[in-house]
Amino acid sequence: MPNGKRKAKPLEDILKLKGKLAWDRMPESLRKECFLFAEEYKSFLDHAKTEREAVDEVLKYARERGFRDITGPGRKRRIYWVNKNKNMALAILGKRPFLEGMRIIVSHIDSPRLDLKQNPLYEELEIGLLRTHYYGGIKKYQWVATPLALHGTMVKRDGTQLTLRLGEEPGDPVFTVCDLMPHLSRRVQDEKKLREAIQGEKLTILAGSIPFPDEDAKERIKLNILDFLYDQYGLVEEDFLSAELELIPAHQAREVGFDKSLVGAYGQDDRLCAYASLRAIDSVKAPEYSIIALFLDKEEIGSEGNTSAKSKFLEWIVVDLLRLSGEELSDMAVRQVLFRSKALSADVDGAMDPNYQDVHEKQNAAKIGYGVCLSKFTGSGGKYASSDASAEYVAEIRKLFNDHQITWQMAELGKVDEGGGGTLAKYLASYGMDIIDCGAPLLGMHSPFEVASKVDIYETFRAYKVFLGGKL
Repeated sequence: MPNGKRKAKPLEDILKLKGKLAWDRMPESLRKECFLFAEEYKSFLDHAKTEREAVDEVLKYARERGFRDITGPGRKRRIYWVNKNKNMALAILGKRPFLEGMRIIVSHIDSPRLDLKQNPLYEELEIGLLRTHYYGGIKKYQWVATPLALHGTMVKRDGTQLTLRLGEEPGDPVFTVCDLMPHLSRRVQDEKKLREAIQGEKLTILAGSIPFPDEDAKERIKLNILDFLYDQYGLVEEDFLSAELELIPAHQAREVGFDKSLVGAYGQDDRLCAYASLRAIDSVKAPEYSIIALFLDKEEIGSEGNTSAKSKFLEWIVVDLLRLSGEELSDMAVRQVLFRSKALSADVDGAMDPNYQDVHEKQNAAKIGYGVCLSKFTGSGGKYASSDASAEYVAEIRKLFNDHQITWQMAELGKVDEGGGGTLAKYLASYGMDIIDCGAPLLGMHSPFEVASKVDIYETFRAYKVFLGGKL
């Protein structure tokens, strides 16, 4: 038919790329599952506010569902590893020979926060305070004048370990960083750039104000706090030196909006993807390829350290799986398995905010309610520090999601000269495997109260499930 007589409507339906709200594509039966999934997810968030707590929750869930410690006796198909109580992995052996590679979903379980310094406690103006060092990319002004809970681990001088979780229960005290009143803040804060208004060294935690009864004592407020810590927990000041203590928002995960369609909580970057991958791997009973859900630490500070993506933890997992599979153990076999594997870097994306649309390039930005995001590349500027998935791998994942009616969107993090961010993908890509970032969009990322859509959370779980070989 000549171009002048062709009808636009059929061509638009066939040729144009059109996003569609996931709610419009979801049948009523799935909506009920979606809301139930969100309730269980909220409970996970409330119990897994730190990387150590996330490991505890994943481990508890995995053991209840038949996963067994790799170091334990007996033959195993559903296995777990724990590394220094701050990262772990789950695996299920597949039908195909292990040397043909694995299907891997990797997420991180650390989130931005305030860490106590190693020698934190001091007194100023008869007020007890704790010095902090912020962890990861935060906006410092978001962490003042808000209730904070103290979580973490202390190893005492006799070697015993104490776990603290203070500020979560109704009768618990909370902690806070006091802000300056607006009456006095004009020169000190108001005229400065936003990122400079709150200095890192002023993120000090209010810890107490009652003096020790002996008026001749020095630093009576500090001494009274130390006396309390000794009576309550058997702690002395030196025990802070061998501690990992984190200040995090004291609120629980909540439903947001009149229609309760959104989840607001701390730490959804990236425990949203961690929980979705946990549920996904458990739901796959007899995978074609061996599958792994990998939960890593330290992503928010560049994946440094011995519990991070740079720790070679994955290589040790492959060594153990080669033994279980009866394959010959060698460096070449480890490299072969990793090179032939395929992965999703399970990390959230930044959703376009109605109030700040100008920092996004709208044609390629993630939107709340449009399903799970695929990000072909990460990094910043000219794709520096990036992992960039090939056209062939994008096509493979695209077909997989389309074939299973997953609602998904392609996204990048902000305009070219403004946006950017790192993920875990580049560290696994260094083994030669195909990998692409895949996760739910968030509003308010890295804030103490991040927001995600329930439908995006559920579509993320469904996407991970089909990637691992599960049936919907």
